[in-house]
Amino acid sequence: MITNQKLKKSLEEIKNITSFDAILYSAKGKHLTGTVDEPEHSDIFVKEFIVSEEDVREKNDAIAFAVEIDSELEYVLVMFCPYTSENLVIGRMAVCQLRTLVLGESERYDRNNFIQNILLGNMLGSDIINRAKKLHIENRKRVVYVIDTGKNSNEIAVELVKNLADIRSGDFVVAMDEHNIVLVKDVEDIDSPKLQEKLSSIAGSLVDNLLAEAMIKVRVGYGNPTDVLPKIAESYQEAKMALEVGRLFYVEKEIMAYDRVGLGRLLYQLPMSLCEMFIREVFGDEVPQILDDEEAMSTISKFFENNLNISETARQLYVHRNTLVYRLERIEKSIGLDIRTFDDAMIFKIATMVLAHIKDSRQGR
Repeated sequence: MITNQKLKKSLEEIKNITSFDAILYSAKGKHLTGTVDEPEHSDIFVKEFIVSEEDVREKNDAIAFAVEIDSELEYVLVMFCPYTSENLVIGRMAVCQLRTLVLGESERYDRNNFIQNILLGNMLGSDIINRAKKLHIENRKRVVYVIDTGKNSNEIAVELVKNLADIRSGDFVVAMDEHNIVLVKDVEDIDSPKLQEKLSSIAGSLVDNLLAEAMIKVRVGYGNPTDVLPKIAESYQEAKMALEVGRLFYVEKEIMAYDRVGLGRLLYQLPMSLCEMFIREVFGDEVPQILDDEEAMSTISKFFENNLNISETARQLYVHRNTLVYRLERIEKSIGLDIRTFDDAMIFKIATMVLAHIKDSRQGR
């Protein structure tokens, strides 16, 4: 539950205060970490101490202390200092510090494990309510963010997300698998009129900070807010759906909100038979080759970005207006649709999304 790195940091803090080196062993006498190399025969001393079931034992300016959790031996702390009453007090204070650290990590693990089980749908509503009371987790307005780290490892990303989150106020960070991190964000104190803007801002901060701090390019999807713990599983599924729809239809976007990808969600859930029928109705038996033309598709994309405004599109593409009109006419002859009109532009937009869905399905994703 707790890493040796955190245990070592605690021992180093103890040394900074007391000037005494220390080594920590497991309940079975295995060397875990310390501020100094393990002296010869120390392991024998520790194993004898464990067998004795004593709380404290001294040998050659080394004092062993039992670190118990719930009345069970969890660690053995060996401090290298003279056996005096003052040093015994110091050692017992060090034991208390270690116990507090371990219990805190254990509680944090239990809370994160609880949230993970809710997200995965492994708990009944009544069980969630009872367990939440024991862990002192209240019903508050929360939103689930899913952070896709791609091929990058999650270890560094998880720590960075924890730094961005406010764990103390009810945020939870869970590594769901090797490439997906979940942030359950408490948004209770955000005013409703500004909520959507703030949710997008939080997603943007995750994307920007992970890139700036660790050079990790991520994509973030988030679901709708929910006021009760059992329903964060729904927000999680929404966030996953937003990411999947974004991967398929909005490749250029790094942030996907579930309530902003409605058309993509609708098309994503259509049966393949309907998709193929629609493509035949729009393009006939053969898909126009111009859809593989990079210049043509770039022109169409920019034209759509500018709401079918020819003059603004020509300006952004650094071409004469007449050149753009010529390109659009050539595209019209190829696809049989005049995308300068709203209806044909909408048909074409949906058709290209449906084609992406068909291609993705055939690739087995």
